[in-house]
Amino acid sequence: MAWTNSKFQFAIDRGGTFTDIYARCPGGKVRVMKLLSVDPAYPDAPREGIRQILEKELGTSIPANEPIDEEKIEWIRMGTTVATNALLERKGERMALVVNEGFKDILYIGNQARPRIFDLSIKCPDVLYESVVEARCRVLLEKSECELNSIEQYPKVTGKTGEKIIVSQGLDEEKLRSDLKPLLEKGIKSLAVVLMHSYTFFEHELRINEIAKELGFTHVSLSHQVMPMVRMVPRGFTACADGYLTPHIQTYLKSFASGFKNGLKGVHVLFMQSDGGLSPMELFNGSRAILSGPAGGVVGYAMTSWDSASKQPIIGFDMGGTSTDVSRYAGEYEHVFESTTAGITIQAPQLDINTVAAGGGSMLFFRSGMFVVGPESAGAHPGPTCYRKGGPLTVTDANLVLGRILPKYFPKIFGPNENEPLDKEGVLKAFERLTNDINAFESKERGAEFTPRTKEEVAMGFIRVANEAMCRPIRALTQARGFDTSQHILACFGGAGGQHACSIARSLGMSTVLVHKYAGILSAYGMALASVVQEAQEACAKVFCKENFAFLDQRLAHLSDECRSKLKEQGFTDEQIKIEPYLHMRYKGTDCALMCHASIGQHSDNVMQHGDFLTSFLDRYNREFGFVIPERQVLVDDIRVRATGDVITNLETEIQPANATLQTEEITKVYFETGPQDSPVYLLKNLGHGAKVNGPAIIIDGLSTILVEPGCIAEVTAQGNLRIKIGFAGKTVVDEKVDPIQLAIFSHRFMSIAEQMGRILQRTSISTNIKERLDFSCALFGPDGGLVSNAPHIPVHLGAMQEAVQFQLRHLKDDLHAEDVILSNHPCAGGSHLPDLTVITPVFHNDSTKPVFFVASRGHHADIGGITPGSMPPHSTSLDQEGAAFISFKLVSKGKFQQEALEQQLKKAGSRNLQDNLADLQAQIAANRRGIQLVQELIESYGLNVVQAYMKHIQTNAELAVRDMLKQVAESSKTGSLLSASDFMDDGSVINLSVKIDQEAGSAVFDFSGTTWEVWGNANAPRAITLSAIIYCLRCMVQHDVPLNQGCLVPVKVVIPKGCLLDPSENAAVVGGNVTTSQRIVDVVFRAFSTCSASNGCMNNITFGTDTWGYYETVAGGAGAGPSWHGRGGVHTHMTNTRITDPEIVERNYPVIVNHFSLRPGSGGGGRWRGGDGVRRELLFRTPVTLSVLTERRVFRPYGLFGGEDGERGQNLLIRSDGRIIRLGSKTAVRVNAGETFRLLTPGGGGFGKGCQESEEATPGANVQTFVERGSVYEYRQAQESA
Repeated sequence: MAWTNSKFQFAIDRGGTFTDIYARCPGGKVRVMKLLSVDPAYPDAPREGIRQILEKELGTSIPANEPIDEEKIEWIRMGTTVATNALLERKGERMALVVNEGFKDILYIGNQARPRIFDLSIKCPDVLYESVVEARCRVLLEKSECELNSIEQYPKVTGKTGEKIIVSQGLDEEKLRSDLKPLLEKGIKSLAVVLMHSYTFFEHELRINEIAKELGFTHVSLSHQVMPMVRMVPRGFTACADGYLTPHIQTYLKSFASGFKNGLKGVHVLFMQSDGGLSPMELFNGSRAILSGPAGGVVGYAMTSWDSASKQPIIGFDMGGTSTDVSRYAGEYEHVFESTTAGITIQAPQLDINTVAAGGGSMLFFRSGMFVVGPESAGAHPGPTCYRKGGPLTVTDANLVLGRILPKYFPKIFGPNENEPLDKEGVLKAFERLTNDINAFESKERGAEFTPRTKEEVAMGFIRVANEAMCRPIRALTQARGFDTSQHILACFGGAGGQHACSIARSLGMSTVLVHKYAGILSAYGMALASVVQEAQEACAKVFCKENFAFLDQRLAHLSDECRSKLKEQGFTDEQIKIEPYLHMRYKGTDCALMCHASIGQHSDNVMQHGDFLTSFLDRYNREFGFVIPERQVLVDDIRVRATGDVITNLETEIQPANATLQTEEITKVYFETGPQDSPVYLLKNLGHGAKVNGPAIIIDGLSTILVEPGCIAEVTAQGNLRIKIGFAGKTVVDEKVDPIQLAIFSHRFMSIAEQMGRILQRTSISTNIKERLDFSCALFGPDGGLVSNAPHIPVHLGAMQEAVQFQLRHLKDDLHAEDVILSNHPCAGGSHLPDLTVITPVFHNDSTKPVFFVASRGHHADIGGITPGSMPPHSTSLDQEGAAFISFKLVSKGKFQQEALEQQLKKAGSRNLQDNLADLQAQIAANRRGIQLVQELIESYGLNVVQAYMKHIQTNAELAVRDMLKQVAESSKTGSLLSASDFMDDGSVINLSVKIDQEAGSAVFDFSGTTWEVWGNANAPRAITLSAIIYCLRCMVQHDVPLNQGCLVPVKVVIPKGCLLDPSENAAVVGGNVTTSQRIVDVVFRAFSTCSASNGCMNNITFGTDTWGYYETVAGGAGAGPSWHGRGGVHTHMTNTRITDPEIVERNYPVIVNHFSLRPGSGGGGRWRGGDGVRRELLFRTPVTLSVLTERRVFRPYGLFGGEDGERGQNLLIRSDGRIIRLGSKTAVRVNAGETFRLLTPGGGGFGKGCQESEEATPGANVQTFVERGSVYEYRQAQESA
């Protein structure tokens, strides 16, 4: 395949706000264009752009309402948000889901974690299907340890992966036909099909497809064809996305083609996929179209910025009007194979594009004395204030006030009729009002010390805060994989990025910014440079060893031939086709699989014909996680081939050399941190090769505005692009007095420290709990031990870590020395339960005799001894039965690791995995060391006194937010300033709370007097648990982001009688308090404040196993309803947010069959607002096990409020082989035989208000838009918050 230069070539990015077009005209002339994606003047923006360019270049009139003659067009390459918008707005094809019987709600429940842990009105995105058909069919994986005699009668086959399959129930075709016919009558013609283990056995899916097509369904997406990867839930989501989006895309493509005389026949039409490769229009499908537009930008900067000689890695920074995307390129594209967009987890190769902010549309707020930027967004409509549509103040408006955006160089496309310029006058008035509010607040708080701010100073403050907010995810993206952020180049593109690039690069320590001449339309330009991609993938279940090399090579060769053949059908020759083989590899016993490309080396008996995959895996694992695991088997989960067809190698042309004198358009005033400066304005098109522009200056390229900051130098390259050298300013001069701008910046810096500590902990730990489940927290504390920042926000850790640090301060007093590290987990020392080990490091500065701050990390260790594996016995009655307890153990004393003493204590307690304990504790020490290094760098920049002062200011800010909330509660409460509530545990114990609010001071006393004494059993909760629960409740009631630290509890006095259930004696058993009593404390607090009805009130802890293996899970229930929302069903609430293991993984790894996992209809309490339903989960055991349950709400039902009905109580039932059903009660451990079933029915949430709400939808609140986060940084944080 070869392109000519005699016809038009179009590369188009149809974005959410603008459509960008790059066109190569006959003879090589280039035209670029930007037009609104939605405009009543034309039906389709890409077609309109093509029409306008053809009309201008050919000099002939082409009516807008007539089809275009495509004879002069050679190719069209396009990226489009059609799929993304349909997913976000839920406007795809009407469809239904076909799934195994018993799994009707499997995708509704998903991973059971809620997306935002402090939102009481839990908003999980809607499922894509309208109806569900439960297909009666089932297959099982053969297990050598299975003792089910009945299983021998079933047929056995070999699956695609080589796994042995038992067909326990064939497809009931008569029932299927009967269930599918009513869907057609409802007008549903698209289906998605996902069946258990169809990644390896897919005959049932194929037969369902045949039957559906016979009946008249026009589109059927089979999960094993869309993405044959193990894990039912994400594979099901992917199939649904395909069934929902592909027909929708096909409709759009037909409409687009109909705008041309011959339906684009003879024109090569290619669409950008999420993986950065192009696909022929007829093969373009929904599951691979989500990142169609942004992917073009990554290809654009990768192809134009990468220097193969220097190999300096690049960070892509794409800041547009409605989103900011960040990505990385270091010679090859970085892909992820599972990503969540709009609540739908999709298994498909996607470029790792991280949407981290709302771009220029990020809204500006002043809250409780702090500048806040986003995450709320003005969106494309109404947009920023300057768009003249009544929108709020945004980052774009701040840049306009500062003179960094010049309206005269913008098109007149704003206002109701889209014919007016940017509204600078309206923005200045709005900023004047905001500035007055800020000055009034500061005047009241600071009195005589206060100096009024100008609106420019306020705007500059918001820009600084916005920049720091965008730096945090960039650090996370690089440092998560062991890379130094400062060693990267920042490639800036998008309409708004040029105004921020210099400042962000400086903050990150980068020395170079690259801005392409087509930066304003780089996504479109990237599509002109992209390759056509053909991928093939299949699941695998082989050990990576010499004996399996022949099989793996044969499958790779087969997939390679398949991809090569399809590319040849498109006209590519062998010389133009490049084949890249991959294996998806992981260590046995871990869940962290890496997609590995073969490294090229000499062929040997230990290397496959397709290359050295093992070395590639070990090198990458060591780089990302800091170690390898010798002697551990490596497994292959998937086999993949990526084939590319390359045609265009370079579109860059050289420009003329620069003139001796640069042509200045005008001199304008631009505001910087040091004040206004005269800045020349240049047009990029008038700057020749070699031209140097000293900052401050503005360079305008017609599609974007680039700000060259003072001290920076921009040079024009031979291709007409900009290379900006960043000049580094001296130390920032900040005093100890509180400044709202610096307050926000320090808030981000402190949080970044805790986040980076967490990355080190994850990379260097070895256990599954910490490395993969991310069950840990890292935190920074002030010199008094008060919490400053904590990441992630795992609710049960929020207040407890502070208690642990402050206990050590009181306990050790002067016995704290440099290079000491303390280990603690005892409830009397601020511990939550024994498996959570806290490692605390005091930090000294210069000659200080006392710690100037502390860092700490808390990680959940899988086993630290005790009477049961996992150290969470359901029937413990004393602390020593739960494992090793450390009150104040010097893990490191004056620089020496106390390994011998540590091992003695762990062995004495019966730890079953000593080496993992030691490795993870050393990882926690390493994480603390990283935190110390980062704070020392902060002290070097600002000085110790300033850093400590802002630690206190951050805490004061949180205090103000809580005080404001308490004042509002007292003012609006019908009971005035006195609130009270109580609730019962299943054993009859009562938790009693009275709250007295001082409305004037905004303070409160939480008094738990009257609570039951310490109990026999393990439902006792250490004091730290109650403090964590209170912080969680206060944050939920504040209803917006505030720093979660010691300040939250300053306005609150907590009274807990010594010796009661919530402050038990030193040797009381507490493991149940962490996972059950904590939930009841939250219910009691919310009942007192009348915030919402009770949620299911339990983590539903289930453990089963033998002496040699064990499995633990927590199971979701129903959420409580509130004053304007229905409770969500099948979701974790309050103090837990743990994800549940996919049913295919459970059955693959353990001798158990998941027979049922769905909602319990009607288990949520009725009312004006209904409580969420609990779930029904049934596990059939294939071998004898010990089953342990640690649950609540099996006796007392979750309460409703204001006339709302109570939710249904839960039940734990054991179904014996002879059919007997035995009620197990709330807490027990029981021996279960092969062939017996455990049925778990979790509680529903309470209803709220009298009456019946007919509508499914809750009453809408303010229509606040937020940007849709995505990418590996977002996935990591979501995983942390669901640990």
